[in-house]
Amino acid sequence: MPYASSDAARRVLAHEWRWVAAGGAALAAIAGFVNASLLSTFQVPVSHMTGAVSRLSRDVATANAADLWTVLGLLAGFAVGAVVSGAVLGDATLRPGRRYGLVLLAEGAVLTAAAALLPASGGVALAALACGLQNAMASSYYGLVLRTTHVTGLITDLGVMLGQRLRGRPVPRWKALLLGALVGGFFAGGIGGAAAVARMGPAALTIPAVACVAGGGAYLARRLRGPRR
Repeated sequence: MPYASSDAARRVLAHEWRWVAAGGAALAAIAGFVNASLLSTFQVPVSHMTGAVSRLSRDVATANAADLWTVLGLLAGFAVGAVVSGAVLGDATLRPGRRYGLVLLAEGAVLTAAAALLPASGGVALAALACGLQNAMASSYYGLVLRTTHVTGLITDLGVMLGQRLRGRPVPRWKALLLGALVGGFFAGGIGGAAAVARMGPAALTIPAVACVAGGGAYLARRLRGPRR
């Protein structure tokens, strides 16, 4: 991986991983919020595609054309979001200085449009597009696979680490804490999303939209103040 030398990397990592954990937990909370909001209202997961693909399989088997087109739009939205994020950032490795602020601003705009279009299927597709944008922002950090829109891989990795620990093998503490922060963020965001949609309906998506715009704006402002180590 194209990181600094071993000694330099350890020095950077000792100060950096906590910020990565905090930012990752915030992003995971946004995804958990969005996913719980759509699940509460439409019984459709939009932050991960496993359930959507299974639902598509069911629609094909039962010839449920109406639902099939909705799910296809959802899958296409997530894929388009990932493509756009990849085109803007150019690399999935987490690095300071990349145009994460632009991606977050775009995610906020897409979530705002989704809130306006729901309950139409176009709103569901846009919510999935927003998650695709976010999920493709960064997937690699010092050997860890990071995902902020679903927790299957995170829990798998935590389980592997626990198994290694039970066998007496050393496991870097920061890795477990970082992955745990992402899982906790997703869970907390889901609670918030379910509670908000019960009070506000589809307009609840404006809450993560504002969070994305605020985070993206803050990131861009920090970059404009000058280079950081």
